[in-house]
Amino acid sequence: MAKRKRLTPANPDFMGQTTAPGSAGDTTAPGFAGDTPLPGSGLRPPIADVASDAAATSALRDVSAAMTEARETGRMVAQIPLDQIKLDYLVRDRIAVDDAEMDALVTSIRERGQQTPIEVVELSPGHYGLISGWRRCQALQRIAKDGGDPVQALALLRRPEAASDAYLAMVEENEIRAGLSYFERARIVVKAVEQGVFEDQKQALRGLFGTASRAKRSKIGSFVDIVQALDEVLAHPHRIGERQGLMLAKRLEDEPTFPRTLIRLLSIQPDRTAETEQALLSDLLAKGPKSLEPAETVPKKAKTAQMTERELRPGVKVSVDRASGSIQISGHAVTPDLRDRLFEWLERES
Repeated sequence: MAKRKRLTPANPDFMGQTTAPGSAGDTTAPGFAGDTPLPGSGLRPPIADVASDAAATSALRDVSAAMTEARETGRMVAQIPLDQIKLDYLVRDRIAVDDAEMDALVTSIRERGQQTPIEVVELSPGHYGLISGWRRCQALQRIAKDGGDPVQALALLRRPEAASDAYLAMVEENEIRAGLSYFERARIVVKAVEQGVFEDQKQALRGLFGTASRAKRSKIGSFVDIVQALDEVLAHPHRIGERQGLMLAKRLEDEPTFPRTLIRLLSIQPDRTAETEQALLSDLLAKGPKSLEPAETVPKKAKTAQMTERELRPGVKVSVDRASGSIQISGHAVTPDLRDRLFEWLERES
């Protein structure tokens, strides 16, 4: 039988030895210990390195997958440039922002940073729509304007299954953080229906305020009538309190001419303050229907202030109402012949 011969390992240093050039493998050389490296030599079999690299790659892959899943499911805070966020992605429920509260928020973010992330939905790569956190974004914009540097917003990425879920998230956060007025709650109900998010107001009330009591939803529903009738007319609707709003809704329901009366009164003072508007509403609601006849809807002083009179010639006077734009010609010299000639002139000029 042929005698077996031990071959020198491909890596002589593997066994902790260095084989002399030309040697066929010296089994008596110091450091040779069969298949086991010398203790303290720091050398490992090549297969150990391969296994270690594979384990590290697998661990890295697992960590990367976990981070991706956490980001996509809204469990990881991401930094997103503020200019990549569409702030009007949803119709906002909040109408007014208190200046003092905004100043306090700006100061807090400047000193302590953004403590609470906003919520966004990814519209396309690098573009996001704001779900909640509008006030924080406004504060960050002010800080960016003062400092001139691009601002990163801390955000949680959400994936609402439907638009109604996005609106619900916005409403819920505002209810928890800073309660909305009844008018603002009713307004988002109206706007959500207009946007096609809900089929009707009843569904919108249940969808957006499902956790509220039935009594609260009923009050919000009463304010819906105010929003529909006066949203474009009232300058400070968020200042309408619960009691005043319910009285106003009742008058709108009982008196079909009440909205026109109110709109005429509001048009007299276009630059009114919140206090002036509140006083006007309170005074109007205190009056009964009979006191709101057309002749009494506009106070005499206000009506006089809106009228301009001019005498064209003796016996012919022209009065112009700046509020309505109407013109009235009167006087003893206004004869049927003068009226006919005036009508003919108007027809030629029109």
